Amino acid sequence: MSNTDEQAGAPSAGALAHRVPDLGALELLLAVARLGSLGGAARELGITQPAASSRIRSMERQLGVALVDRSPRGSRLTDAGALVTDWARRIVEAAEAFDVGAQALRDRRDSRLRVAASMTIAEYLLPGWLLALRAQRPDTAVSLHAGNSTVVAERLLSDEADLGFVEGLTLPTGLDSVVIAHDRLIVVTAPGHAWSRRRRPLEASELAATPLILREKGSGTRQVLDVALGGLARPLIELSSTTAVKAAAVSGAGPAVLSELAVGEELAMRRLVRVPVEGVALARDLRAVWPTGHRPTGPARDLLSLTRG
Repeated sequence: MSNTDEQAGAPSAGALAHRVPDLGALELLLAVARLGSLGGAARELGITQPAASSRIRSMERQLGVALVDRSPRGSRLTDAGALVTDWARRIVEAAEAFDVGAQALRDRRDSRLRVAASMTIAEYLLPGWLLALRAQRPDTAVSLHAGNSTVVAERLLSDEADLGFVEGLTLPTGLDSVVIAHDRLIVVTAPGHAWSRRRRPLEASELAATPLILREKGSGTRQVLDVALGGLARPLIELSSTTAVKAAAVSGAGPAVLSELAVGEELAMRRLVRVPVEGVALARDLRAVWPTGHRPTGPARDLLSLTRG
């Protein structure tokens, strides 16, 4: 017999659904067999006795056989009912095993959290949030992938991350978001640079005309600066991490544009100097992001709540 013939002879799922009683009805039949009383079975399952009687009659019509003999002394299974009960027990046990397995999958999912974050958030904000999450969920294993905002979006959309954090001005297509914090970019340079002594703020044209140490294209930091300068930012060096940009600026290689979150220690220790700027929009929102229509659940939801606390 061909596979096609076998398939043609097999009952469809829809046909089985019409001929096989639902789990609730089978559980009721098992309770009647165990308790010897339709009323007792109804009470155990939390339904009324008329509802239980109606469900048994409906099952008998569906199967075409009598299942229960009812009398003033109680309810007794017919011979057919005893046989059906044995079959029902296997189905209910299989359903219970299915539920336990599904719960195990949910537990395994909830025991891990994959986070993707752009560099500034990953370096300066996430460590504190993850420490707080560990206090709430000590058994949750967290993996963190740090990259620019473009990479974060790619990982979320390819189901390689459960929750992401980005710093740019625009929201990547296919993602929903919520603002979790606000940030500002600042211009910094080493103390020996001529800008470290200036009193008059830099204007946009002067900033655009000067080669700068910058994050790579695709990063939220670079996106904000490019928009602020109309796409005229000139890279002296392009680097893929905030730490590398800071190190180059501290060495005296040139001015850099970085998040003020990232340079607090360097400014306090005078390893870097903040350069005043006017007429340049360098403020930005920091956002948590996730695939559209898939609001974070489990550990991802808990981490999101911590970022907004």
